[in-house]
Amino acid sequence: MSNADTIAAIATAAGRGGIGVVRLSGNTVPGIAHTLLGRLPIPRHATLCDFLADDGGVIDQGIALYFPAPRSFTGDDVLELQGHGGPAVLQLLLQRCLSLGARLAEPGEFTRRAYLNDKLDLAQAESVADLIDAASAEAARSAMRSLQGEFSRQVRVLVNAVIQLRMLVEATLDFPDEEIDFLEQADAQGKLANIRQRLDEVLQTARQGSLLREGMSVVLIGQPNVGKSSMLNRLAGEEVAIVTAVAGTTRDTIRQVIELDGVPLHIIDTAGLRETSDEVEKIGIARTWAAVEKAHVAVLLIDAVRGVAPTDEEILAKLPVGLPVVRVFNKIDLAQQEPSMVAQDGVTDIHVSAKTGAGMELLHAHLLRIAGWQPSGEGVFMARERHLRALSKARERLALAQQNREHLELMAEELRLAQEALSEITGEFGSDDLLGEIFSRFCIGK
Repeated sequence: MSNADTIAAIATAAGRGGIGVVRLSGNTVPGIAHTLLGRLPIPRHATLCDFLADDGGVIDQGIALYFPAPRSFTGDDVLELQGHGGPAVLQLLLQRCLSLGARLAEPGEFTRRAYLNDKLDLAQAESVADLIDAASAEAARSAMRSLQGEFSRQVRVLVNAVIQLRMLVEATLDFPDEEIDFLEQADAQGKLANIRQRLDEVLQTARQGSLLREGMSVVLIGQPNVGKSSMLNRLAGEEVAIVTAVAGTTRDTIRQVIELDGVPLHIIDTAGLRETSDEVEKIGIARTWAAVEKAHVAVLLIDAVRGVAPTDEEILAKLPVGLPVVRVFNKIDLAQQEPSMVAQDGVTDIHVSAKTGAGMELLHAHLLRIAGWQPSGEGVFMARERHLRALSKARERLALAQQNREHLELMAEELRLAQEALSEITGEFGSDDLLGEIFSRFCIGK
């Protein structure tokens, strides 16, 4: 695909820095380079140049890198101007490029052009943004695996296997009177079972990648003065919440993102749950229940000295059905108890001290188990919610294909729909609306 217009944008983050980059991509890049630099730089060589204003004055001096099509990130002619990273000088340089015929790039437009020019597939293009946004080292490594095509390769293996199976089924439909049973001879059912097993493995790995990207929301709930704010501080490793002996100190939800084994956890400290006439505290309690509704897991803190009280049972009874709950008995230093974890009848009790840190490793490990995280994280690639939906849809279609093995027309249709769902991940099948939604979330200059 060739783009007639040339786009330009500042590709570095807003603010001051040692270096700032203005990027251009399009068919008129060589002409803009001749006017702006006085020459066309040698392809793929760093060239020291003056960046010239329209009156011949020098806007800045820096490095110019020219990548002629198709051997560039976008597949079009690309020019990168690396100058000093001051906002004013970068704006002057950008305006100069715009005056020479370029237009301001839309969010994600450089990466979108790379996708449209077959330099990246859609999953790889999304991983560019994921790599930029990575909040942990493990997330960055997983995003890089996706950018290098690991996720896409596994999806294409599945797509090719489905295509081969579709060919067998449709050949049988085309030649129903043949003596040779194509499906039995080629072990079609065995092939379908293998595809389903491989898809389950890819889906499990994708869920790990999605967890690295999205994280898990953990809400701390309980009566006043059971140590919720102390627990938040202990998990965060710093004093992010005020801790006092006064009941009702926390009036509003406090949020903090922590990292456990590379997995981001969104920890939410909430107001103590109790009957109150205080209007401000009532608002805080209402927000507590709102946070519970959106959480992935609830940690109910209980005073280890007092044990389980009727109020704690009432809180448990009000929690949403299906929400994973961990009962954490805090203050074991005061109760003179040892750290422990007991799982019984679907309920996990963990005894810890938020003050001393005793038993916290048990809570850390259990939260990761609830999240479904495999500690090794080996081979994990970054995945998004839409990827999980597509894989799950393909999984359902393959299950239906197996159920309809005696009705070949239905089996063939289910296989087609499974292939279609998988192809949505890499963008081999998709709509313009989907592309617009994805690339609009990128930063300008990328």
